[in-house]
Amino acid sequence: MTDIITTRRTLLAATGAIVSTGIAGLILPAQAKGVAATPSMRGGANNYLSGAPIVERIGGGGFWMTGTVRRAGDGAPLQGQRIQVWAHTTEGDERDARSHGATLTDANGEFRLEMPQIVPAFGQAHAHLAYDSDEFETVFLRPVMASASETRLSADFVLQPA
Repeated sequence: MTDIITTRRTLLAATGAIVSTGIAGLILPAQAKGVAATPSMRGGANNYLSGAPIVERIGGGGFWMTGTVRRAGDGAPLQGQRIQVWAHTTEGDERDARSHGATLTDANGEFRLEMPQIVPAFGQAHAHLAYDSDEFETVFLRPVMASASETRLSADFVLQPA
């Protein structure tokens, strides 16, 4: 009788393991999934101007655009990556070349760019950002601010090698 209970318990435990992990989980070793690449956002490329210059600041400043840039897979920070920023601000609209500028990431993969206060366009206060160099796939972002009175906005990139 003990043999039947032990066998039944063993069978139930094995069946539970197969159901919860799937057959592949029993055959293949565990694998790290890594950090997924950031997809481009709808509307992110609107009014994009290729080749915006690297600048210390866009216009008079007062608003901070910040973020990080990491590599897909291992999530390592990426230094020296060019991030372009543009927005509808108190000093110009998204189509205006003086509302565009680019910056480079530091050793920690972080970027910061001061620009004029972002104001609503089409009912939303938002920025546009792009990674548009050759080493990784191009990504366009369009983060929306929770409130037009905020004085900073952050956006993060995870880039897939080209």
